[in-house]
Amino acid sequence: MKREKPREHSLFLKSFRSYLQLVSSKLYFRKEHVINRENVPANGTPVVMVSNHQNCLNDPLCVCLNLTDRRMNFLARANVFQRPLFNRALRAMGLLPAYRLEYEGFAAVNNNKDTMNDASKALMGGETVMLFPECGHQDKRWLGIFKLGYLRIAFDAAERMNFERDVVIMPSCNHYSNYFHARADMLIKFGKAISLKPYYDDYRRAPRETMVRINSIVREEIKNLMLHVEDLDHYDEIDFIRESSYGDDYARRQGLRPRHLPSRLKSDKMLVEALQEAHAKDATTMESVYADTREYSSELKRLNIRDWHFAKRIGFGSTLFRALALLVMLPLFIAAIIPTSLLFIVPKIFLKKLIKDQMFVSSFNVAVSALITFPICLVVPFILIWIFVNVWWALGYVVAFPLMFIFAWNYQRLFHKFMGSLRFVMPKNRATVERLKALRKSIHERLDAVLK
Repeated sequence: MKREKPREHSLFLKSFRSYLQLVSSKLYFRKEHVINRENVPANGTPVVMVSNHQNCLNDPLCVCLNLTDRRMNFLARANVFQRPLFNRALRAMGLLPAYRLEYEGFAAVNNNKDTMNDASKALMGGETVMLFPECGHQDKRWLGIFKLGYLRIAFDAAERMNFERDVVIMPSCNHYSNYFHARADMLIKFGKAISLKPYYDDYRRAPRETMVRINSIVREEIKNLMLHVEDLDHYDEIDFIRESSYGDDYARRQGLRPRHLPSRLKSDKMLVEALQEAHAKDATTMESVYADTREYSSELKRLNIRDWHFAKRIGFGSTLFRALALLVMLPLFIAAIIPTSLLFIVPKIFLKKLIKDQMFVSSFNVAVSALITFPICLVVPFILIWIFVNVWWALGYVVAFPLMFIFAWNYQRLFHKFMGSLRFVMPKNRATVERLKALRKSIHERLDAVLK
């Protein structure tokens, strides 16, 4: 297949991407997994990458930062392009405006012709265009209906090249151990590349019918890559079961590692499918299990404790040990939190005022950290230490700063776990905890019986 040489990013943009990689891949996420990278066609091949969309900015950002060998182009909400300075900067980074009827109005939607034209030109130049066919993010681990826009762009580029060059559809999925917390794990998984060349003749005869057929194939491929919960009526209960210690035990019984995200994704898919099949076979039993799961999870929230307290059999001894560990590490935490405090404080201040949709939380944290708090926390002390001490101490601060952030974050997590453990062992909660312990055991026994 003939390949073009895509446009080069400027030195500034390459440097900015490296900086974002540090903030996102090394600080915000604990670990990133990229599966089947070898499935992605070589740079210079016209590729339309399509994916599920569940974490706003982080979905395209993580793909871009893990495929640094190519020039990526993305479609983003048109309203962020309104200011000339932002418009120029975003386009330089490969973003193109997508106009939506419900937000920009019918007249503005006609501007999508220019966007599709730019995307087609990028493909003709051997670049990669990434789109999210759901045309909006989901708030559940579920795949929505696909629009055909990505195929229109792909076939438009192929037609402009006289159907002589292949255009490839690259299905992929994004998956996160936690949508909202920093220091979580994330996964990008690529499916099998789908060549459009075998469909060129069909497309020329019946364009829409051909795109509908390919769209069905692409969506099914992505659905098989990701965790897709079909039973939305019992989504909360299914999600709680798979995230609880029962999900951990289920993974181990399948010979998989519950704390290794690729393994856990495989196990969770098996568990979700088994739960849905069990409900189809014995709805009465599963409705009873789900009702008790709702009660159990609701009581945990009310007491502000977690299922893992039961799984690890937390007692006074382990709670006391956590308290001592926190006390011993307190001086280190104070030393770590002082220079990193803005990374924790600023997002919380703005999140309450600006973010209505919870699925924007993670993306907002990354953006604020990368553009505001991280530079301030890193650069200002570096300059002051250089001026008042010396350059070597300043460089030492730069090296130590990421470690201080990670330590401060983990210390706070340990503190929250300690507070939960304290509530778990408090005498006033003993009767409720014992009742929940019995309810939890009953839920697990019935799940074992129906899942076998």
